[in-house]
Amino acid sequence: MVRLGVNVDHVSTLREARKTYEPDPVAAAIAVEMAGADQVTIHLREDRRHIQNRDARLIREVVHTAMNLEMAMTPEMQEIALALHPDSITLVPEKREEITTEGGLDLINAGAIVNEVIGTMKSAGIKPCAFLDPDIEQIKQAAYLQFAAVEIHTGSYANAKGAEKAEELQKIKDTAIAVRHLGMIAHAGHGLDYHNVRAVAVIPEIEELNIGHSILARAVFVGLDVAVRDMLRLMGR
Repeated sequence: MVRLGVNVDHVSTLREARKTYEPDPVAAAIAVEMAGADQVTIHLREDRRHIQNRDARLIREVVHTAMNLEMAMTPEMQEIALALHPDSITLVPEKREEITTEGGLDLINAGAIVNEVIGTMKSAGIKPCAFLDPDIEQIKQAAYLQFAAVEIHTGSYANAKGAEKAEELQKIKDTAIAVRHLGMIAHAGHGLDYHNVRAVAVIPEIEELNIGHSILARAVFVGLDVAVRDMLRLMGR
């Protein structure tokens, strides 16, 4: 059974557009969990464009399933992760000018800080995951660094059309096999929606999907509970 993590960042995006108190991502975290999600995912960005420290703290308190913190490899974020103690962290690249995360980490050229973050998180009992493009060399580096899991970046697949889409899907399948072969857990996410998720959800090696924007976009029209349940159904749940 593939687990579903729901990213509630963009509930905060809507709130921050008016710098008010609603909608509250803490309430969203409770709602998606009640709808059957296995995990709540948040990305506490350095520029705090959506999720705020207060949100992260309260979501950690109310979530009863699992919490995944997406974060950059910075000393500040390490301190916050240790204070929050999420079930897992996913290391992602971060640029202030980007609209959303544009690609996977470059672990090969990341430097010594990666070892520091992995060691710190493991010592605290927090599972470290790396957000990576479907690139076998990057996957090998993740295994060498002893990440517990890899989240395969599915953005190129989501954006592709025609024959190119099948090629991108095959890359995801091959990468998931490599992740498992190298002793790590395979996750996937980015750009997955109600039209393209099924093909990824049925890949046997993938154990978890993290989806945010598409679920929240549908929730505007049908409500968060229905949107989550619709996604779970497409995932074969």
